[in-house]
Amino acid sequence: MTTVPLKGDERIDQLYSQTIQIIQSPTVFSFSLDAVLLGDFAQVPVAAKTKIVDLCAGTGAVGLLVSSKTRGQITEVELQPRLADMAARSVLLNDLTDRMTVLNEDLLMVTKTIQKDSIDTVLCNPPYFKDQPTSKKNPNPHLAIARHEISANLDQIMTVTSNLLKTTGKAYFVHRPERLDDLFATMRDHQLAPKRLRFVHPKADREANMVLIEMIKSGRPNGVRILPPVIVYQADGDYGEEVHQLLYGN
Repeated sequence: MTTVPLKGDERIDQLYSQTIQIIQSPTVFSFSLDAVLLGDFAQVPVAAKTKIVDLCAGTGAVGLLVSSKTRGQITEVELQPRLADMAARSVLLNDLTDRMTVLNEDLLMVTKTIQKDSIDTVLCNPPYFKDQPTSKKNPNPHLAIARHEISANLDQIMTVTSNLLKTTGKAYFVHRPERLDDLFATMRDHQLAPKRLRFVHPKADREANMVLIEMIKSGRPNGVRILPPVIVYQADGDYGEEVHQLLYGN
C-alpha cells in the first residue's frame, strides 16, 4: 500500500473480507452497505480490455470494491471535488493508478471525455430521492447531493448510462423499491432492459428497502429474473450470514 496524506476529519476504512482500503470522512461522506452490496452484485468482465465506468462515484467505493474482480480499466465519475479527491487518494492508496482513473466532472458532460458506445459495464449508486420543493434535505450539501436528485435526475443518469454502454453492455444500479416504476419506465425509454433483480430486506419479516438491478443495453424485453433476497440482519440483530461474509470474510 502507498502512503497518502489524510485531512483532519478523514480515516481509512477496510472491509475485513477484502484488502481494499477506502478514505472516509464522517463530515463529508462515508460509503454504506448499499455500495458493498452493489459491488458484490455486479458481474464485470475479467479481461484487461474491459472498460468500466462508476457514475455518482462518491469516494469511489463501488469501483474500488469491483477492482478485485477484473483486470480492466475503471473510471470513477464524481461531481463533488472533495469526494473526487478522496477517491483519487484511495486509488493511490491501493496502488491502482494503472487501472483506475477519477474524473472530477459532471456526469451529464462525461460523454465529452469518454467515447459513447465504448463501455462494457456501468456501475451506479445514484441519489435515491427526487428533488422536490417539499423534500427534506440534509443540511450537509455533500450528503444532500448524494441522496437527492439535485445535480442529476434518474432520466439524465439513465441517458448517460445508455450513451456510454456498448450494445449488450451491462449496467448495475442500487436503488429504492418504491422507485421501481420510475426505474422501469426510464430504462425502457433508453433501451435498457432489466435482467436481474435482487431485493434487500433489513430483516426477513420486513419489507425490502433496497433493490439491486442488472440491465442490458438493447436487450430483449421480458427476461427479468428475481434472485433470492438479501437479508441484512437476523432476528437477534446480528448480520445475516451472507452480509457478514461480505463485510468480515469467512
